[in-house]
Amino acid sequence: MNCRFCKKPVYNKFVDLINCPPSNSFLTFDQLNEPEVYYPLTIYACHNCHLVQVEEYKKAKEIFNSEYVYFSSYSKSWVEHARRYVESMIERFGYNEKSFVIEIASNDGYLLQHFKEKNVPVLGIEPTHNTANAAIIKGIPTLIQYFGAETAHGLASEKRKANLLIGNNVLAHVPDIDDFVEGLKVALRKGGVVTMEFPHLLRLVEDCQFDTIYHEHFSYLSFTTVKKIFEAHALEMFDVEEVPTHGGSLRIFAKHQKDKDKEISPNVQAMLQKEEEAGITTTEYYLNFQERVDQIKYNLLNFLIEQKKAGKKVIGYGAAAKGNTLLNYAGIKGDDLIQFVVDASPAKQDKFLPGSHIPVYNEKKISEYKPDYIIILPWNLKDEIMEQLAYVQEWGCQFVTCIPEIQVFNPEPKETVELK
Repeated sequence: MNCRFCKKPVYNKFVDLINCPPSNSFLTFDQLNEPEVYYPLTIYACHNCHLVQVEEYKKAKEIFNSEYVYFSSYSKSWVEHARRYVESMIERFGYNEKSFVIEIASNDGYLLQHFKEKNVPVLGIEPTHNTANAAIIKGIPTLIQYFGAETAHGLASEKRKANLLIGNNVLAHVPDIDDFVEGLKVALRKGGVVTMEFPHLLRLVEDCQFDTIYHEHFSYLSFTTVKKIFEAHALEMFDVEEVPTHGGSLRIFAKHQKDKDKEISPNVQAMLQKEEEAGITTTEYYLNFQERVDQIKYNLLNFLIEQKKAGKKVIGYGAAAKGNTLLNYAGIKGDDLIQFVVDASPAKQDKFLPGSHIPVYNEKKISEYKPDYIIILPWNLKDEIMEQLAYVQEWGCQFVTCIPEIQVFNPEPKETVELK
């Protein structure tokens, strides 16, 4: 395969998570006995531009379709993160009723609703019909289409360029990252600001967050590589922040290269240096990642088999994409080791996880079943979930996370026991 940015041949294998179905392809009961399509999930690191990427086996338009099941507003902590972001942007850049804010991959309006409350004009761009319609019901103007250079030129011709152009957890989701970033340049007003958030490749490697690898993520991003991609489209980084979401993400700030009104923060050079010192641009940085991933798989299987032998009841919480990567790589099938998974989203309930075919129910099932352990599959939301499910302490249930190692928690968030 050729690199999706620099177009050079890519041959350095980062990790192979074998074949599995796309993580958002939930099944109905009638589909359980039908053939399920599996795709390779092998990640490569480009030796030239250092972009870490998966080959596009399943097209983006097949993944982000009208049956897309992720609604951002079901996570209270994510909505609160968005609210704080809006407050910060208004305070820093002074956006008001004369500004225009565009969010790409705006989902169900989880973020733009906060700008709307401040009377800042907004526009969402979202390709999945069901989430876009949820935003429209909230009063968020939304274009139901994919974003790229063509969409951006359409906005420019309508004189709808953005003062602030937002993309949270979308940059990794686009197969043609060049076209996407060119669209950012075209859709950004003179003197405008681009902010993007994405999981940091450094954290993925350092904390062995392999479950954040799935078919919807076409790229795995470092600041060093994203800076190169933006510069190729006459966009310049002027700040970067580390944020705790998704196990450790970056929030980047970019502007037109011709815009000299914004000073370059020392954070930019500091982040470049941090990544260089970690070795993120070297082949050696990725060499033992596969072995670390395999150890997590073995630890999970050992834990589940031990509980099965002891007669303990184990369920999962959060039918998240990262959970599907973990379960499928571990080869867990059916309800033998994990009886079921609970999720807050009605779009996922009463269906079955792709690959593992574990059933998904609503939260009422927890009190009925009274499990001994709840594996928190979206471990990045551990504190939120533990607070929400604190009532399970009534029967002595404990929580479990698996990344980067098996940890068992009592319902009180600060009490933890490490299993060696």
